[in-house]
Amino acid sequence: MSEPSAFNHDIHERSHGSIASYTIGFLLAVILTMVAYVLTVRHVLAGNILVATLLGLAIIQLIVQLFFFLHIGRETKPRWRAVMLLMAIGVVVILVIGSIWIMYNLNYRMTPQQIQNYLRKEGGSDL
Repeated sequence: MSEPSAFNHDIHERSHGSIASYTIGFLLAVILTMVAYVLTVRHVLAGNILVATLLGLAIIQLIVQLFFFLHIGRETKPRWRAVMLLMAIGVVVILVIGSIWIMYNLNYRMTPQQIQNYLRKEGGSDL
């Protein structure tokens, strides 16, 4: 009788992380967040270097989150989860790039006078 219970426990351990892995993931996430915060608040880096560094830290944070909390790569069917993850990333990329494109085009196509007229018409204040 103890054999099926041990087997179920082994499957549960493979599909979910241990306390140690969750703790390591949490500490790494906190450290990465604090590094990004300190770099930004203390003005250690400036301009494009800061943006590139924050982007790199965000990518590392994403990998930590995927590995330690979502267990990507440890499940029995990693291909299905990887496909779903790629689809989700694709949707986010499309939304972000589309939003930036729309904002850029609105900024490019509207003159400051048109913006002020629009804000006055909508009841907003002048710039």
